[in-house]
Amino acid sequence: MPPSAALHAGGHDLIIGATLGRYFSIRFVKTILVVFGTVFALVYTIDFVELMRRAGDAPGATAAMMAQLALFRTPSVAEQVLPFAVLFGSMATLLQLSRKLELVVARAAGISAWEFLQPGLLVAALLGVASITLYNPLSAALRQQAGIIEARIFDNPSRATGREIWMRQRSPEGQAIIRAEALVPGASTLTRVTMFMFDDSGAFIQRVEAKEAHLRDGFWDLRDARVLTAEEEPRSYGQMMVASSLEPAQLKESFTAPDAVSFWSLRETIERTERAGLDARPYRLHYDTLLARPVLFVAMVLVAASVSLRFFRFGGIAKLVLGGVAAGFMLYVATELMEDLGASGLVETRVAAWFPAIVGVMLGVLALLYQEDG
Repeated sequence: MPPSAALHAGGHDLIIGATLGRYFSIRFVKTILVVFGTVFALVYTIDFVELMRRAGDAPGATAAMMAQLALFRTPSVAEQVLPFAVLFGSMATLLQLSRKLELVVARAAGISAWEFLQPGLLVAALLGVASITLYNPLSAALRQQAGIIEARIFDNPSRATGREIWMRQRSPEGQAIIRAEALVPGASTLTRVTMFMFDDSGAFIQRVEAKEAHLRDGFWDLRDARVLTAEEEPRSYGQMMVASSLEPAQLKESFTAPDAVSFWSLRETIERTERAGLDARPYRLHYDTLLARPVLFVAMVLVAASVSLRFFRFGGIAKLVLGGVAAGFMLYVATELMEDLGASGLVETRVAAWFPAIVGVMLGVLALLYQEDG
């Protein structure tokens, strides 16, 4: 073959490669988005029906308000199923390509499975990056707004934190351990507060109970307070001030649910929480989990490929699909287990976040090596 012909053939191959790459990428993106959109709509519908049921006990609640609240709550819930949208979308894409014999033609042209999976892997990685840099900040902002709206409609401040609050502070007056039932959404206010106060040597001074505690610059403003000491009778105050080294912004951020904090704000939230002497592990775990998400998406594509590349004429497709669902479920269980271990402090947060993604990639590559090269 003359050199010019060889160059023409080489250039033609590159054009075909780019064309096939774009074609496969578009198929992956469309199918994954369709799967995610279906799940999003299902979650929204279920949440809207549940909110309408609860609206019967909330005076002034309308269908429009419930529809808006459900729309604000859904992105955060749907974000949890993004890995499964990638898994099932990739499985559907590869099965469609196989059913239409497009993968057979690609193999006949000398393209290996590793080559025609590259567009899907690239799409998964880019979707992972987009989900943590664009989708997550949006869902976090909507989640915070939903908490404020829900507390206003249903008069339930505890919905903002979902857990009892314990914290420790140091001030010029000594140390204090603070317990509260909830943080009021959108405000630096604690409800049903109990403060156990100690001097610098650790000796107990007094116990203060209050209906509400508003954090101002440099002090707590307590309302309906009651002071109990070992030497005196209990005393009641309509208003009482207690020195504090905490800032209002620290209080709001430190007790916001991790998935309600934007990816771009997590590092600052972690630093603020640690400076206040509070437990920043949940935020650090969430941050590491988000960083590992693109790798987890890549793992989902590899798992999907390991169960979706069988030719339709060989049969057994249903068993392979069931195997893919089972593999995805096992990966989900492993992810939840590692997150629980990381949240409890038994495992380093980076290990808890990256372990499922890396193991998923390794298992997917191993399965493909066995099928393609074994």
